Amino acid sequence: MTATLNKAMLIGHLGQNPEVRTMNNGDYVAHLSVATSENWKNKSAGARRDATEWHRVVLYKRLAEIAGQHLKKGALVYVEGHLQTRKWTGKDGFERHSTEIVGSELRMLHRAGEQSVGFASHEDPPPDRDLVRRVVANGVPS
Repeated sequence: MTATLNKAMLIGHLGQNPEVRTMNNGDYVAHLSVATSENWKNKSAGARRDATEWHRVVLYKRLAEIAGQHLKKGALVYVEGHLQTRKWTGKDGFERHSTEIVGSELRMLHRAGEQSVGFASHEDPPPDRDLVRRVVANGVPS
């Protein structure tokens, strides 16, 4: 069987405070809206251009609880997880689809409005800051 990979890694800013809820079984679930941006120079006009992409991230259990306690709008975060597409029927009867990142790792790179660096991760050791630097510099960890 051919090996496959479903992995997503983002470094971006929170567009709003995390939305944290408690599920029926008592576990936490958090929804994050993370913005990533690209910029480039338009060759013909010479003007700088930029584009922002918004990503929906879902966190569960302890990771969701940590996000709710420590993250605020504007925080710079590193999120790692896998893509998942959900399908449901809306109140209007139409079928809807939503693709989101189910986070398995979360690192707080900068708190909103602060210069300090911290982290939140689900029962893992402190983050490998060199990995984050390599991702920022090269786009791919080595």
